[in-house]
Amino acid sequence: MSASLAAQLAAATLIDLEQPRRMGDPIAPVHAPGLVYGLHRRHEPGLGRRTSASGLICTPEHAGTHIDALSHQAENLCMHGGVRVDADVQTSTGFTTHGVESLPPLVRPGVLLDLPALRGGPLAPDELIGVDELQAAAAASPAPIAPGSVVLVRTGYGAHWDDPPHYLRAPGIAREGSEWLAQQEVAAVGADNVVWDALDRWDDVTESILPGHVVLLVRAGIPIVENLRLEELARAAPRAFTVVVLPLKYVGGTGSPVRPIAIVPSAEEP
Repeated sequence: MSASLAAQLAAATLIDLEQPRRMGDPIAPVHAPGLVYGLHRRHEPGLGRRTSASGLICTPEHAGTHIDALSHQAENLCMHGGVRVDADVQTSTGFTTHGVESLPPLVRPGVLLDLPALRGGPLAPDELIGVDELQAAAAASPAPIAPGSVVLVRTGYGAHWDDPPHYLRAPGIAREGSEWLAQQEVAAVGADNVVWDALDRWDDVTESILPGHVVLLVRAGIPIVENLRLEELARAAPRAFTVVVLPLKYVGGTGSPVRPIAIVPSAEEP
């Protein structure tokens, strides 16, 4: 690392975009019950002065703040690139193609589409966010959406993470909005809701629920980050920032817990 890069990073502000993980967190019903954690080794009197403790984590790949791998979704039993789902691709120990280990670390320019700021107030539960509103939020953003950037959509519902019934009624992105973002050739998208799309909304064009998953993961090969925490980033309202998302590299997985961060430069160019 060069001295100048090290100095820039040391002076930058790091904003944590991960929600805290606890048992009982909001989760899409198909992935319930979510995180289970328990101690299997405890601090107890024993041999010598040193004691130790350690725990066991059991979690779905799609619990908490996580990224969807391209193996997560298929259309007509075909994944991205026309990869047919068969016994050679989908095995009892995971996928031999498009597993989460194939996702590279994401270190990309970020763009925040802040919908509550655009509207001047909160969004209604369960509503669909259309392409016109995404385009308006993009026009209001100081950072342009360029090919290879990571677009983060703030619904405002990340602030309700501790209220699962409320959080699970967050708005979702309409199919047309996902199609527009795919046309921008972004590297990834993310939102502060549970499934990017609106839960349980049927789409006649893709003939499915979660049409954004079909558009982005299957057709465009664009990963989705869900359950983001975007309140602090919205308050900072940076003119420019870098998004860092590092998936766990376990072979054959359909997704991975992540701890994304935003790196905000200390002094931005006018």
